[in-house]
Amino acid sequence: MLSNEKMARINELSGKSKSNGLTKEESIEQQTLRQEYLNAFRGSMKQTIENVKVVDPDGNDVTPKKLKEVQKRKRMH
Repeated sequence: MLSNEKMARINELSGKSKSNGLTKEESIEQQTLRQEYLNAFRGSMKQTIENVKVVDPDGNDVTPKKLKEVQKRKRMH
């Protein structure tokens, strides 16, 4: 994820945009930070999902085939 400083800056810019508005430079900075945040979030979520194993109530592995293939490829690298 992003550093605490970057998260604080995102929140600061968000608050400022609601109260006084942002300068053009601040707006660009906000967009850049938001994109960086989204990329980090998506990467983290993808990594989490790729490590999931789905088990039914009887204890059978029912992980979708597509996910098993991704996991197998990751183990080979």
